[in-house]
Amino acid sequence: MEGAAAGNTWLVLIHQLPPKPASLRVKVWRRLQGVGAVPIKNSVYVLPSTDEAREDLEWVLREIQQDGGEASLCEARLVDGLTDDEIRSSFRAAREADYRELATQVRAFARDALPSRARALSTEQQAAVESALARFRKRFADVMKVDFFGAPGREAVEGLLADLDSRLGTGTGRRPASQPARRREDVQGRLWVTRTGAHIDRIASAWLIRRFIDPQARFKFVPGRGYEAAPGELRFDMFDAEFTHQGELCTFEVLLRDFDLREPGLRPLAEIVHDVDLKEEKFGRPETVGVEHAIAGIAWTNPDDEGRVACGATLFDALYGYFSRRKG
Repeated sequence: MEGAAAGNTWLVLIHQLPPKPASLRVKVWRRLQGVGAVPIKNSVYVLPSTDEAREDLEWVLREIQQDGGEASLCEARLVDGLTDDEIRSSFRAAREADYRELATQVRAFARDALPSRARALSTEQQAAVESALARFRKRFADVMKVDFFGAPGREAVEGLLADLDSRLGTGTGRRPASQPARRREDVQGRLWVTRTGAHIDRIASAWLIRRFIDPQARFKFVPGRGYEAAPGELRFDMFDAEFTHQGELCTFEVLLRDFDLREPGLRPLAEIVHDVDLKEEKFGRPETVGVEHAIAGIAWTNPDDEGRVACGATLFDALYGYFSRRKG
């Protein structure tokens, strides 16, 4: 879907609904939400131009017409006014909101329904976790299906679900914190793979890898969906990666933990990356807002991922120098 969506061709559904029944407007809105369409103005919705999206919108069009409304479906390229990047941003924002809502639900469930890790789950708690996990995974799959442009937040949800899974003893095999740390010498000269559209966690993690884990690391940026890793590649901050979100930890924090990185200055950076990436105020460092704005500027002025990582490295070198020398 990402490759097809990059062609700057859009499917546009234009509809007009009768005033009654009022439930029809809600029904159509839910159907459009379900297929991942976003509005560009009243009663005008778009999707990337793919065969699957066309079929989805044709079904919506038929339902509108059968219920007494009017609808047209067309394929279009933007010439003036609204830009392709603005539409992609609308898709990312919609899916990011979905991921954030789901992450909030998972965290609330874990907080309210589960005991501390020192206690084993009862039979009733096991059943509750299994039921909730199935429900959360279904919702997660539904959002990923319509995440056409790799919205932020997917890895955070994946990590939270993996954490719930581990409570059942059926986790994905990620290393528990109690196991020995990874050896840096074992990963030298590797190709590190992550998603395109690098932002705070991927930019910071790439800096951390080159600065403290593998100075000769090479990076490869791939679509967030459908990528199959080649032998010898190490993936980070992407679906099913060797190093990605786990529980409440962002990828940067997972790398710190897994490689037992304790250099002065890294912990404050981890707290900033965590709060920016997860849209939280868990640590509330005063520097967080400034770093968030700097990363946004890097992303806006560098459309290519290599450029973002290079600019981000300068930023994080400076921040690390500040925190490693700061007293108190």
